[in-house]
Formats: sequence, structure tokens, C-alpha cells
Amino acid sequence: MDLRSKDAIESSKQHDIEMGNILIAEFMGIDQVDIDTYQETNSNLKYHTSWDWLMLVVQKCRLENRLEYFDRVYYALEECDINVTYKAVVEFIKNQNN
Repeated sequence: MDLRSKDAIESSKQHDIEMGNILIAEFMGIDQVDIDTYQETNSNLKYHTSWDWLMLVVQKCRLENRLEYFDRVYYALEECDINVTYKAVVEFIKNQNN
């Protein structure tokens, strides 16, 4: 694999993280203007790197009425891996929106 392919893959992953973070921020009730302002002043949302940020979202997910989708989040938490938990939270929110 050449460097351009690696750069493209990394850019795609970063884009997915940014979109996931925006999805989470909206789920948490932060409006788009606040999200844009935050990203301009603080560089990025930290749901994918901070347990402090992510656990607030997990708590809200747990309180939602559609607990059948919470199973993935619950099992992801058991792995104690923020990447796995983050992905499960994003999937939970996507399922909530459908």
C-alpha cells in the first residue's frame, strides 16, 4: 500500500470520527452553532478519546426508551475499550434516529 492510500484511509477514519462526534453532540442536545464554535476554538469534540465525555453519553443512552439497542453499548463497556464503546454508542444513536 502506498502512502497516498494510507493517507486516504486515515483521512476517512478521521472524517468518520468527526461525523460520529457531531452525531453524539446533537444527541446530547448541543445545537449545530455550538458544535461549530466548539470545534473552531477547541479543535475537536472528545467523545472518542475521553471516558469523561463518553460516559455522559452512555448514561443518556441507558435512560432512553429503546433498551434493545443498549445491549451493544453494555457489552462494549465490559471490554473496557473506549474505541469499541465509542462505536457502540454511535450505532446506538443511529438506531435511535431510525
